[in-house]
Amino acid sequence: MHTLQRPAFSEQQQAAIAPQFSATGLQIRVGFEMVYECPAPTPMILSLHVHHSRAPDLIRPDILVTNPPLPVVAYRDMFGNWCSRIVAPAGRLVLSADALVHDSGEPDPIALGAQQVPVEQLPESTLVFLLGSRYCETDQLSNVAWQLFGNAPTGWGRVQTICDFVHQHIEFGYHHARRTRTALEAYNEGQGVCRDYAHLAIAFCRCMNIPARYCTGYLGDIRIPPIPGPMDFAGWFEAYLGDRWYTFDARNNTPRIGRVLMARGRDACDVALASTFGQNELRQFTVWADEVVAA
Repeated sequence: MHTLQRPAFSEQQQAAIAPQFSATGLQIRVGFEMVYECPAPTPMILSLHVHHSRAPDLIRPDILVTNPPLPVVAYRDMFGNWCSRIVAPAGRLVLSADALVHDSGEPDPIALGAQQVPVEQLPESTLVFLLGSRYCETDQLSNVAWQLFGNAPTGWGRVQTICDFVHQHIEFGYHHARRTRTALEAYNEGQGVCRDYAHLAIAFCRCMNIPARYCTGYLGDIRIPPIPGPMDFAGWFEAYLGDRWYTFDARNNTPRIGRVLMARGRDACDVALASTFGQNELRQFTVWADEVVAA
């Protein structure tokens, strides 16, 4: 698989963006280009849109472009994510989007005093995120979790302790990527990519009776030293504490700026970028999430 060169802004696009800069926040250009090769017409379900909670921040919308042009049916899934249905034709198909997002420029919030909610008092909407799922085997990790974190502080402190452990336990490397790796396998193998960090942390949180859900989206190297390696979509998680969901990132394990959510679910299975129903090959793939600096 080869990466594509990200497209450059045209002079007209630059001129349109320039007046929109304000004294607060920042602008982030996000997008992707994916090239598939299918031997026959192939139905696909795509989760490639910015999450509806960030819709007010879209300066230029993330319109899904298909080449060749195809009918696209949009719908909301059971978790509220925007999804698209297409039938890829036989041969080459290019999927792309290029959006501009306003961001507050604030790092992920920290709430050291956020408390764990007893299970019997949790909102019903959070309960599904206490259960085991395709990539998060709570039944097989429960004893390990209680041995590791049973004496950790409750609430925020416990989730952070879990993130600290996972951050140290897993060795990151793109060459470690395996789409079938589960949380248990990540724990046993001690290696993986961002989704493996998230899955293991989610499983541990659920074992400790803390609702946790998987998130995917854009996370560029914004206002930090560039991180070596190709740009990709990122995986992190949210834990329910107090009366709301909070962002945690066991891979980076530090608050980050410019996180743009695309989809949430029980694990990566619920938020797959593309679910394909037939033979296909992903030939090329690139992602960008770059701060746009005013001229």
